[in-house]
Order: sequence, then C-alpha cells, then structure tokens
Amino acid sequence: MLDGIDINRGPSVDRHFLTPLFSPSAIVVFAGGRSADEVEHPQARVLLQAIQQQAFAGSIDYLDTEQTGTLAELAHARADLAIIALPHERITAALEIAGRIRCRAALVLSSGVPVQPCAELHAIARRHGVHLLGPNSLGFQRPHLKLNASTAGRLANAGPLALVSQSGALTASMLDWAACNGVGFSSVISLGANTAVDLPQVLDFLANDAATQSILVYLEGIHNARRFMSALRAAASAKPVVVMKAGRQPAGSRAALTHSAAIVGSDDVFEAVLRRAGVVRVRSFTQMFSAAKCLASRYRPAGRSLAIITNGGGPAVLAADRANEQGLEVARIDAANRAELAAKLSPLATLDTVIDLSEDATPEHYRAALLACSRERGVHGVLVIYSPKPGGDCDAIAQVVGENLTLVAKPVLTCWMGEESVRDARVLLNARSVPTFRTPEAAVDAFHNIASFYQNQQLLQQTPPPLSNLAQPDTEGARLLIEGVLTERRRVLTEMESKALLAAFHIPVTRTMLARSANEAMLIASQLGYPVALKIDSPDISHKSDVQGVALNVVSATAVRDTYHDMLAAVSRAQPGARINGVTIQPMAAKRRGREIYIGMTTDDPFGPVITFGAGGTMIELIADRAMELPPLNQFLAHRLIERARVAATLDAWRGQPAVKLEAIEQVLLRVSEMVCALPQLREMDINPIIVDEDGAVAVDARIVIDHAGASAKDYNHLAILPYPASQEREWPMKGGDLYTLRPIRPDDADMLQAFTRSLSDESRYYRFASAMHELPARMLARYTLIDYDREMALVAVHRERKPDGDGGFTETEQIIGVSRYITNPDQTTCEFSLVVSDAYKGQGLGSRLMLSIMEIARSRGLTEIIGLVLANNPNMLKLMHGLGFTSASFPEDPDFRIVTQAL
Repeated sequence: MLDGIDINRGPSVDRHFLTPLFSPSAIVVFAGGRSADEVEHPQARVLLQAIQQQAFAGSIDYLDTEQTGTLAELAHARADLAIIALPHERITAALEIAGRIRCRAALVLSSGVPVQPCAELHAIARRHGVHLLGPNSLGFQRPHLKLNASTAGRLANAGPLALVSQSGALTASMLDWAACNGVGFSSVISLGANTAVDLPQVLDFLANDAATQSILVYLEGIHNARRFMSALRAAASAKPVVVMKAGRQPAGSRAALTHSAAIVGSDDVFEAVLRRAGVVRVRSFTQMFSAAKCLASRYRPAGRSLAIITNGGGPAVLAADRANEQGLEVARIDAANRAELAAKLSPLATLDTVIDLSEDATPEHYRAALLACSRERGVHGVLVIYSPKPGGDCDAIAQVVGENLTLVAKPVLTCWMGEESVRDARVLLNARSVPTFRTPEAAVDAFHNIASFYQNQQLLQQTPPPLSNLAQPDTEGARLLIEGVLTERRRVLTEMESKALLAAFHIPVTRTMLARSANEAMLIASQLGYPVALKIDSPDISHKSDVQGVALNVVSATAVRDTYHDMLAAVSRAQPGARINGVTIQPMAAKRRGREIYIGMTTDDPFGPVITFGAGGTMIELIADRAMELPPLNQFLAHRLIERARVAATLDAWRGQPAVKLEAIEQVLLRVSEMVCALPQLREMDINPIIVDEDGAVAVDARIVIDHAGASAKDYNHLAILPYPASQEREWPMKGGDLYTLRPIRPDDADMLQAFTRSLSDESRYYRFASAMHELPARMLARYTLIDYDREMALVAVHRERKPDGDGGFTETEQIIGVSRYITNPDQTTCEFSLVVSDAYKGQGLGSRLMLSIMEIARSRGLTEIIGLVLANNPNMLKLMHGLGFTSASFPEDPDFRIVTQAL
C-alpha cells in the first residue's frame, strides 16, 4: 500500500488551512490597550469588552504598534491569530508586526477603509502568508470555543448552525433574532466587502468543520463565479446549505438581441445556480432558520407529497392552498389504509384530501393518523396541525407526536396554532427537535424548502461531460463559421448562418434558402413545394414579426412574388436603415399537431452561459415561460429542465393530440449544451419556434449572437461548472495482458469506493487515513466522489472482470483498484496529493501510473509544485516517491511523518 496524506488536514485529517483563523490556540490583540477603559477607538472598546467577557481557553496577549523592543523580544507573543482594532492609519503597522511574528491569520475589525488601503493590506498579508479576514469586517464568533472576536454584539448561544454574512448590519440583526428564539451557532462570520478571506474559502472551512451541521449564507454579490460554485457545491455535498440572496434585479435587458436575453433576469439565473449547487434558497431570515432547523432533522423527503393531519378544517384548507401554490401535492392515503384508520377515529372524522380528526380529536387519534401516514409510500412528509379546542389536551398531543417521531421514517412538521394556551406544547416539541410553526403557511413553506433540497441534491450529483453520447458534431466547421462572421465585424448571425450552426450539431432544421429577388423567390418556392414561409433576412432586425418581416402559408408563385415586394416595402418603412440580404424561403412545417417551444441561451455576468426552455411562438416575451439550467446538461438535467417550464403541461396528450416525443426535445437540449460547451463565442441564442410532435422536433427559426471569446474552449473557463473531464480517460495494460481504465472519479462511484476502502488491509487503511477507520463515513464518501474538477482531481483505476454466469453467458463486474488525488492549496500554485492501491493489485505498476497521471493533470492546470505527507514507517511509499524524483524531508510538526515534494 502506498500513500500520501493531505497536508492541510495534516496527520489529523480534519485540519483546515483556516483553522488558525477560526480555531486559534493563541491570539494577539492590537487594540491600543488592554481594557475597554484604556482605549478611545470605538471598535477597540467593543472588541475588548466582547473578548474579555468570554472564557476563551487559549492564550491572549496584547501588543501595541508603538511598543518598543526587537522582533525577537516579541517572539514570545507568537500566535495563530492577530486581531486588529485600530484607527485606519495604524492598521498597516499592526498587520506588518503580525506577519513578522509569524501569525498565520489576522482579523481587521474596521469600517470605511477605502479600496486602495484595503488592497495594500491584502498585499502585506500575501507577503507574510497571513490569511486575512477583513478589513471592513465585523469579525466572527465561535460560541463553542467561547471566542467572540467581533463587534456584532454579545456571544451567541452554541449550536449546530453556521452563519456567514456579507452584511454587518444584517449579521447583528440575525444574532438578535436568534437570541430571542433560542437558535444557537457553531460559527458566525461577517465578511464585509473588502475581505481577503472570501466566501468560497469560508464555505470550504465550514464544510469540514465538525461543529457545523448546517450552513446559512446571506449573500449580496460574488466576485468569481467558478470559485463560488466550486465551494458551494462542495459544501452542499457535505451538509445542508441555505442561502438568502439580496439585490433581486428585474428581468430583462433593453440591450438584449434575442428573446432569451430579454426575458431572463439576473435573479432567475441565480435561482438556477443555487438549484444546481444543491442548496435551498429562502427570502427572509426567519425562513432561513426554519429551513436550517428542518434540514438538520433526521429525515429528508424523497418527494413533494405532504400529508396534512388536523383537528380543524380551516387551518388545513390554508395549508392545502399554500401547498398548491408552492407546487406541492397534498397526499391522500390509499383506500385500505383509510378504512383501517377510520375504525380508530371519531365518527366525525373525514379522510378525503386531508386527515381531519374533528374537534374531539384525542392524543390516540393523532397517534393513529401519524402511524397511518408513516405506512403510506406516497407520503413524503407529514404536517400535524393543532388548533386549541375547549377541553383539548394540546400538551398530551404534542407528547404523542414527539414520542412517535422515531416510528415515522419521513419528515414531520407541526403547527400548534394560538399563543398562550399552546406555549408549553411548543416547548415540548422543540425539546424533541420537532420543527414547529405558528401558522400552517409557514410550516408548508418549510416543507417546500426541504423538498427542494432533496430535488436540488439530485441536480448536484450530475456531472455531465461536455459532449453527449450522440453522434459527434462538426465542431471545427462550426468554429470556422463563427470566426468567418467575426472577421466581417458582425455579431449577429443571419438565419441561414444560424441554421448552419445548428445543423453542425445535428439539430433538425427546416430547409431554408435565400432569395435576392422576387423571381429567385418564386423559383425556390416551386422547388421546395407549397405552402412556404417567407422571412426577411437582415443582421439588423432582431424580431422579424415586429416589422412585418414574416409571411406564412404562401401557396402560389404569384403570392410569393407579391409577398416579396410587400415585405421589402414594409421593412423599409419600419426600419429604414436596416441592411437587407434578401428573403429566406422555407417550406411550412408539416407538423400540424405540433406544439411550439423555444430553446435558447443567454450569458450572465458572472455565471456565464445559461440554457433556457419554455413556450415558443410570437408571444414568447409576453408569456415569459422560462426554465433555465447551467451547462453542461445530461439527459436527467434536460428532463428536469423541461418539467420546470409551464409549457410541459401541454406536451402530454392534450385536446385530442397525442403526446409529443420528449426524447426529441431532450436531444435538442443536449445538442445546445454541446454547442455552449464547445463554442465560447456564443453570447445569445434563440431557437424559436421549435415545432415538436409525436414524431420529433424541428427548428423553424433561429437567431444567434456571438462575440470574440475571452476563454479557450479547451479549458471550459467560460462555464461556471466544469464538465466531467472525459478526455482524461485512458486504458493501461496490467501484467498478464489484462487492462484497467484510468479515469476521473464520478459521484456514482461512491459504492465502488466504499467497497474498495473496506477491502483494504488494516495497514493500508492506516497508511491512507492515519486512522483505523474501516469504511468512509457518508459525509467523507460524498466529499471524495462529488468533486469540483476545477480545484481538485481524483483518478480511479477501474478493473472490469468477466465471469461465466452458468447459463452460457457472462457477467461483468467492475471494481476500483487504486485512487490518486490532488487538492489545490489556497495559494493556487501548489497542491497536495494522496495515493492508495488495492492490496490485491500491488506490483502491477499502478502506483507509478496513478502518480504520473495525477501530476500531469496538475501540471496542465498551471500548478507548480506537488506535496504530500508520508508516514516515516511506510518504506514502499518513500521508495516510490524517490523513484519519481520527489525530495523527502522531516516534517517539523510531527516526527512520525516525512514531507515529500516535487516541482511540476
């Protein structure tokens, strides 16, 4: 067994590079004094009061920028974290001292520091290797460490939630609300606008923080879409993440050159981003905390069907109405279950849509209803409502719900309506960690959040390649077409060019020919066959119908001639300066029972290309039916995208028309995804309408806007989500002539990776994980298989084995026999590796091949050095490293390890 161990996590696998910042063992404080009475700076006073009121277990020293003495004399104050709360003009000196005494992290508590001084502070921190939170930050709190390094108020209660906020004012408001509602935190981190330690890094820390069960994020803006998506997806794969986003912008842009760009707003795109990242979005911080509380519960819903149990009709109607508004289903238990339950209830109970136990409901009635819902496979969650009734025992009913919670293997939410009479019941429910709400609507909203989380987690698991398994497109021909248009200093492709581009990616299009005179139009129409459609061809006209530039169902040569002349005259009157290439002629689509849809794309700042889908035709902007998804797509994502559009309801059998061929729409979406991945020059696209029926789909019209690419298609830097790197797949020989496949890991490799871990010897597991674990915990398994290929890479060696099945055939099984991995360090120039090979496949050269391959990928990503920790008593690993040219040295922090490095 051969192995390297991640250095940032060190011999202890949980250590993160931001540990010195958020879990320091020693702190130095620059505040101009030792007590609040000695200092004048307001933030220094607040900090000193906060930090000295808590029983922080580590050491705290106080330094002053005016302090005399040499750095050697100050070395006794060496600490993990320096906290600076000084006037603007003294911050720089304090940060310099912190760097020179080798603090690994610094926090600058300030407000109003201008942009240029902030940049200078960042440069100082980089020079000294200091992780800098701030300036212009309120700081952070770590309640379980009794550390209040903030000016945000008193230390919050300890709890499982982490709060990260880009707004200082909102951070203080959330803390105040949480204190009144008994909400506790593992971390409260206020970033501010000018911090060097940014949101992606903090998310990465919290994803690895054992004290954090759920992460709450208040977001105002992002700077780097790829890094944000990378960190958000990684965090959401490890634990629930709830995001509240400020600054919702109105949809549409006056500068848009296509329908897609006109109807898609930045907030729509952000919604799609969060959905693809596997997180939940909320609109208020009360929803944020309730969503986090529900997601921290034992069970997740596997669908959107909610059963409602009540002792009053009115509240249940409110809940059902809210469920319908949110796109949820109100679950109805089956006939056999209803009959069995009815025998246990009051004769006044009704079991139609909701389970109304009637006003004389007892605790036993609630227990029976709850257990009936637990047996129903079509029920994905249960809402229990109680309205105070004369003689009712609300406390006993709450007790019953809490006691039977473990018997219901699905989420249970409660709504105890009223205030004074149900206060104790709410306390009982909270004590058993049962989410409880004051109104039915709030409870339904909470279930909607956790149901969305389940669906979004499915989207998170998807890592499609840039190309589907459909026929190979003519990518080079498409690129040459685009470059030809750009050399003419044009951005908008003509209809002919747009359709040629679609055809290069095998998207079915109607035959289209350009006529430059009325006579030529008549000849073309006769060849194509009547009826035909005529459309103006101009790079200056975005919407042809608006200038009378479209004529449909033209049935004769005379009509073609007259329509040609009338169209040119009408367009000249409506848009006199437009350049006109001629008129395109195409046969009318024969799909008389087809539905009109549109597929398009637009480019968002900062998330890049977004694919859109919805109802098509001339009223597209008025209808504004838009669903969207980030590329790359696979069939699962394409299908979900179709489901989210309102037009999906018309694609089944409808008003005597058969259901359309959904696979045809999915294939067009996959082809558009291929275009977007392969052609970074694309800016906007409308394929509208696409006519689809039971036989297939055909694109009738298309408009594409392009521009010079700022990124190479090879690196996919124009995409917010890096595609699965299928190009890295290789086959390699084993001794004896057998083969194994070396490829990047996928989320669906989780079971194989777990089986591989279990198959390792105790010694091999110890060398890999520096512990005696026999299998990977679920969170670690998700972390190792759902990776962001932009900042890390894991290669698996997969061996396929064919065995006779006894029926004259063969069964094929595959297993992972080796894994190599690197993770990019925060400096973005070096990386850390790990390596493990199956005990049964040693001596096959797997270790060398896995290391050489992972090093080659790291080199291609611009990394300059690869580093690893090796147990000193692992001679095989040290021998391999020596053979590959690594240098080996002692590891100062732990003599049991050696550090091996090689320049890339």
